[in-house]
Amino acid sequence: MEEVGQKMSAIQDVDLVAIQEARQAARHAQAVQEHLARLDEAAVDRIVAAMAAAGQEAAEELARVTVEETGMGVYEHKVFKNRYAVGAVYEAVRRTRTVGVIWHDRERKLLGIAEPVGVVAALVPVTGPVATVFFNSLIALKGRNAIVFAPHPRAVKCSAAAAAMMEAAACAAGAPPGAVQCLEHVSLPATNELLRHPGVSLILGTGGAAMVRAAYSAGKPAIAVGPGNVPAYVDRSAADLRQVARALVDSKSFDNGTPCAAEQSVVADRQSADALKRELRRQGAYFLRPEESVRLAGMLIGPGGAMNPAVAGKSARYLAERAGIRLPEDCRVIVAEAAAVGPEEPYSAEILAPVLAFYSVSDWRAGLERCNELLAFGGLGHTCTVWATAQEVIGAFSVQARAFRVLVNCPGTFGSIGHLAGLTPSFMMGTGTWGGSITSDNVGVGHLINVRRVAYETVPWEGLGRTGS
Repeated sequence: MEEVGQKMSAIQDVDLVAIQEARQAARHAQAVQEHLARLDEAAVDRIVAAMAAAGQEAAEELARVTVEETGMGVYEHKVFKNRYAVGAVYEAVRRTRTVGVIWHDRERKLLGIAEPVGVVAALVPVTGPVATVFFNSLIALKGRNAIVFAPHPRAVKCSAAAAAMMEAAACAAGAPPGAVQCLEHVSLPATNELLRHPGVSLILGTGGAAMVRAAYSAGKPAIAVGPGNVPAYVDRSAADLRQVARALVDSKSFDNGTPCAAEQSVVADRQSADALKRELRRQGAYFLRPEESVRLAGMLIGPGGAMNPAVAGKSARYLAERAGIRLPEDCRVIVAEAAAVGPEEPYSAEILAPVLAFYSVSDWRAGLERCNELLAFGGLGHTCTVWATAQEVIGAFSVQARAFRVLVNCPGTFGSIGHLAGLTPSFMMGTGTWGGSITSDNVGVGHLINVRRVAYETVPWEGLGRTGS
């Protein structure tokens, strides 16, 4: 009995330490915020440039640490994500004015003057812990905001290392110490303490539905983005099925299927479905036999219908071996043929692994309906991709797909983040009110500044309110 009491006391002590760390980090960030708010644009740009350079230098080492700690994803792909977060994202934010007068509408006699939003609390997902820290740090500091990270319990080491590196680079370039912090004692009570601390002005949250709910229930302004469950419709008018198949396999196999914008389902026009299957096989896709599909589904999805977190970010070969499935040597993605959407069809849910569902439909109208069913089941507002040359099809998906990113002839993983499409480079894809998010944008530095509007008289006020002559 005494031993049980000691263990419970130890757990309580850990929680108390974590809560105290969260409080201290928030208070420190609040004091730092006053210094950051006084920086001019040149000083901010020096700080952000130094952070980006440091991130590029550390991208490979932190990718290695991430894979070792989390057991998820692919090292080379983590390197790409880390470099993108401090490469393309930096190029986008460095051209954005965030201090003083940032725009002047002479015709309407309006001035826009930027102000920081204040201390930012950021939740970090296990699927991209370093890239998320890099990205959030850059957009926060560019907006003159201090930031405190609450990492995922399975990614504390790599998240803390990324934040410490960002902090060191920022301080060396003139930022006050404490501009970038990361909690190292992680618990749910500590994270809630951080989110609800009076010193925190805004919450950034990247992750699943539970994380989105936590962010929006903290009583603070929040920008939180949820799951994707991205469908890819392939029309009979698609230009080159070989290229389509290659794009789908490359996108879904990237980082072992962990990006939220990776395709989860292929919805194929029946007229070209068999040809697409052949091309997918040539690109390294393995189509499960019915009995194999049942075995793998039992491992991927838990009794409550949620994905088994133990298989997230694992390779196709790892999944197959544990399900007793023999794969070809060149297999990169596992495909399960499906006919329904919902709890009765486990492959219709978002699976953060290199596993795709495959649907055949009669035409593009049925394809659009199926894609919207998939989005409604767990990805409303996120992303839908369409492979077609027929303008009628592209136009219909553009205005009727229940997603705020409709990518045309472009793979989801790379197009949604702005790498292969003209979207804002970002690791946070807003799902709008359809998906329970406050924004439908790719989140960027513009979301982390307040804008004061200075308005001059445009209509004479004299005589207003008077009646008669």
